[in-house]
Amino acid sequence: MILFLSTFVNKLDKKGRVCVPASFRLALSEQNFHGIVAFRSYKLFAIEGMGMDRMQRMSDSVDQLDLFSETQDDLTATIFADAQMLAFDGDGRIILPQFLLDHAKIHETVAFVGRGATFQIWNPEAFEEHQQAARQRVQDKQATLRLRTDHA
Repeated sequence: MILFLSTFVNKLDKKGRVCVPASFRLALSEQNFHGIVAFRSYKLFAIEGMGMDRMQRMSDSVDQLDLFSETQDDLTATIFADAQMLAFDGDGRIILPQFLLDHAKIHETVAFVGRGATFQIWNPEAFEEHQQAARQRVQDKQATLRLRTDHA
């Protein structure tokens, strides 16, 4: 099972290359595609990231929607039409396309933020603000999490 944990901040070079954290690359090492899939978050000024296996599961889920429905059309246009397959180079780097960098307002440094089965790529300062607000919402709501009893 792929699991992305922690937050890592890495430098972006002038060509848009950034090193993907070693633990993220290790989590993805069993997949056929040696890289990540990335697309603009439709909720946040961040980039959604995952492995090809997770992207396939998302495709399978969208296929369960009514064919040609507005919801299916909107999700495919928002996610799949926007998705980029970004291969690792020999040094474990990817090249982030300019439209993704612009969306996330990333300029010099990149925060890779683990989210369990997926991860996000942020401007580090924007993520810090987002994380503080999220912590406050959790505290205000006294949110809890019920652990699943099965391990599927």
